[in-house]
Amino acid sequence: MIVALNGGLFGNKGACGRRYRVRCTGGTNAGVPHPCTGKSIVVTAVDLCPGCADNQIDLSQEAFSMIANPDAGRINIEYDQI
Repeated sequence: MIVALNGGLFGNKGACGRRYRVRCTGGTNAGVPHPCTGKSIVVTAVDLCPGCADNQIDLSQEAFSMIANPDAGRINIEYDQI
C-alpha cells in the first residue's frame, strides 16, 4: 500500500521508501458521518502529491479503503513514521 506525500513531508524525494502507520480519526464529509473502519495500515511513500496542502497526504485507493469508507472522499487521519 502506497502514499503520495505533501511537499513538506516529501523533502525533494528524501522521503521515498519511508513507511508510515496511518489511522482514520474521522470524516470531513457530512454525507458519510462515520467513515472510519477502526483499522490502521502501513503505507510506503512513493511519490509527491503536488496538489496536497501541508496537512494532507494522498493514500492509494487500496490503502484508503482499508481504513475508511471510500465514499467519504476525504478523511482526517493521524500518522507516525515507522
